[in-house]
Order: sequence, then C-alpha cells, then structure tokens
Amino acid sequence: MRAVLQRVTRASVSVDGEVVGAIDRPGVLALVGVTHDDGPAEVATVARKIAELRILRDERSVTDAGAPVLVVSQFTLYGDARKGRRPTWSAAAPGPVAEPLVEAVVADLRARGLEVATGRFGADMEVALVNDGPVTLLVET
Repeated sequence: MRAVLQRVTRASVSVDGEVVGAIDRPGVLALVGVTHDDGPAEVATVARKIAELRILRDERSVTDAGAPVLVVSQFTLYGDARKGRRPTWSAAAPGPVAEPLVEAVVADLRARGLEVATGRFGADMEVALVNDGPVTLLVET
C-alpha cells in the first residue's frame, strides 16, 4: 500500500462538478493506492501513519491537532513508467480488491475519532488543494 500525504490548508474532490468530499481547514490530503498483496496489516500501518505522523505545523499530528483528513483512492500510485512512454498499471490492485481496503483505511481513521472526508472510488475525480509548506510525503508498507 502506498499513500502520498500532503499537508494542506484546504482540499476538495469533485465528481461531475459536484463536491463529494472536502476539508476546509488545515489537515492532510491522503492519496491512497493499493497493490495485489495488501491486507489488514497494510491498512493498519497506513492509517496509523496518516493519523500519527507529525507533519502539521508545530510538529503536530492529525490526531494531536484534531485536524481533518481527505482520503482519495489513487491506483496510479502503482503506475510503472520505467519502459516506453505508456505507464503500466499491473501493480495496482483491481477495484474489487482495492475498494474495501481504502474503505478500511477510512474506517480506521474514523475509529480514532478523526474527521474524514472521501472521494468516490473509481470515479473520474478532480482534486483541488492548497499545499501548505509545501509538505508532501510518500508512505509505503
């Protein structure tokens, strides 16, 4: 499992012009990708990193600050562009495998008492954000 974590002052995701998820104060945008052999252990690790990494201002975590998180599924995190001009997506898990794992990350974060907004799995989404810092980290399990 991979997650790109961006410290943001605000972020939103829209589908067909409709905002389906947004955070309107400082927090974290988490782009989450799933590969074929991911499972509960990877979900727990990614959720813990999202909640506990001290990447917000004053070295605070999302949990410390009570900050919101916007989780957006992103299979392209497993794109491979080492050969040719067209990336391959073979390392990305198919939707029926990936969707429940992304939902499990969201559920884990919510179980921690965090405010979590989401995109729409499998949709053609437009993500808007204001990166704060900028701070962007890659988390891999």
